Amino acid sequence: MVEMIGAEAVIEALKRENVSVVFGIPGGANLPIYDALYSSGIRSILCRHEQSAAHMADGYARASGKVGVCMATSGPGATNLVTGIATAYMDSSPIVAITGQVPRAMIGKDAFQEVDIIGITTAITKYTFQPMRAEEIPSDIKKAFYIASTGRPGPVLVDIPKDVQQEKANMIFPDKVTIRGYRPVVTPHPLQVEKAVDLLLSAERPVLWGGGGVNLSNAHEPFRKIAELLMAPVVTTLIGKGAFPENHPLALGPIGMHGTAEANRIVLETDCLLSVGVRFSDRSTGRFDAFCPDAKIIHIDIDPSEIGKNKRVHLPIVGDAKVTLEQIYERLKSKIVEQRNDSPWLRRVEEVREEVRRNAKLDGSNRLMSVQIIKKIRQLLPPEGILATEVGKHQMFAEIHYKVVRPRTWITSTGLGTMGFGFPASIGAKVAKPDVPVVDLAGDGSFCMTENSLAVCVEEGIPVIVVIMDNRSLGMVEQWQRIFYNRRYSSVKFGSTPDFVRLAESYGAVGIRAHTLEEFEKAFNHALLSEVATVIDVPIDPEEDVYPFVPPGAGLKDILYGPNG
Repeated sequence: MVEMIGAEAVIEALKRENVSVVFGIPGGANLPIYDALYSSGIRSILCRHEQSAAHMADGYARASGKVGVCMATSGPGATNLVTGIATAYMDSSPIVAITGQVPRAMIGKDAFQEVDIIGITTAITKYTFQPMRAEEIPSDIKKAFYIASTGRPGPVLVDIPKDVQQEKANMIFPDKVTIRGYRPVVTPHPLQVEKAVDLLLSAERPVLWGGGGVNLSNAHEPFRKIAELLMAPVVTTLIGKGAFPENHPLALGPIGMHGTAEANRIVLETDCLLSVGVRFSDRSTGRFDAFCPDAKIIHIDIDPSEIGKNKRVHLPIVGDAKVTLEQIYERLKSKIVEQRNDSPWLRRVEEVREEVRRNAKLDGSNRLMSVQIIKKIRQLLPPEGILATEVGKHQMFAEIHYKVVRPRTWITSTGLGTMGFGFPASIGAKVAKPDVPVVDLAGDGSFCMTENSLAVCVEEGIPVIVVIMDNRSLGMVEQWQRIFYNRRYSSVKFGSTPDFVRLAESYGAVGIRAHTLEEFEKAFNHALLSEVATVIDVPIDPEEDVYPFVPPGAGLKDILYGPNG
């Protein structure tokens, strides 16, 4: 038992969780916490907007597998975190957001910079805490980290009134906490595991589908070993890229609206789909009723609320993905006597791949600057290098053409689709992995939303690389207006501002414009060696459209290979 004020207890609790960095902005309602942070030894990164602070904590969490921490003051500081918290919630990313609140006596009185941040964030967090006595802080912080990092990960908010931060109390820091009603199921039911093994062994056309849950549980090895044992093709979700090396012969890439054509076609032909850590999102499945209607679907997820939510499945298994897949693999290995490296199913996969290669000529994608740049980044970036993306057309190009070969090297906003996410997320990732090159693939529209984080890069010495696919428009929206709205371009065209090279230089970063692939390669290699952030502006044609893609409201079979169908 140690006597200290609440703010000191916050910092001590963070140190006991091995927190080495926090992202945030101080204000009147959290000044006591920042004062305690001053000599704590924890690195405090001063952000330029609270939304970016949340995205940085998110990127840190995704790259490291640890809980990311962000801080904000009350009122607008707290509400500015909301988009970042919602982004983390939709993508199951473990962050803890700590906000200041007005003093207890002022709560509910419309005090200066007062908002009910607990009420606002309840729907986009796993849980929220508001300690009303200083001695509650150690336990609440411990619980926040436990909830954020266990089961299906996600954000937790701790809102602390200012006078509670200043209140002195005898603190007890628990080593463990228990939370009534919260007991994530880690170990699957053995009978369900046996049923899954039987279904996979009897399947003639098995497919493995990996989602974000494979990455979150570090289940990559058993996932790969099952695919190789069954010689089954593998598809992923957008956030699941990296669950399986995309340079592997069995990899078909992601499925969905902007998935690869071969993945979308093969998944519809399977008779047994092993789905791991996926949520059957509409962007992945297209029309729910048209997605694998005749296949036996096995769904492994640690979150029981996801089972049957969007798609009725044949065999549900609640449990941790890694634990479950390891058990399935061991049972499969004991029952498979002879592994077949050739089968009618694999021949069919190769047949579809060849058909797709022929159809790919319709879209001329290999001649597009966007595709060439993305492929060049993959060529120049080492396997452990991290690529974060913004949201938009460049993200979809990367989904199709960027091959992720290592886990936790692909960071993108999928569930919420948050423009402006990639750049601050890349900063968080670089803080987590300072010895690894980190690239943000951006559109000009997305980058403009959080470009002030360049100041953070320069002031904090965080040398990320930003590659802007600069088409001077909201490219994805423009493509839809071109295809579905007869070229009625409503509020999507940007002017000539800003000049991204001069903008970067004004912050003290390096700015380079690359008009050709050769100029880009030279600029990118320079950026890889640079000790300051580098922005590479690549002007592209706004009519470089992403193909293939599945129109909204359609099924995966309704693939458009190009503007003429």
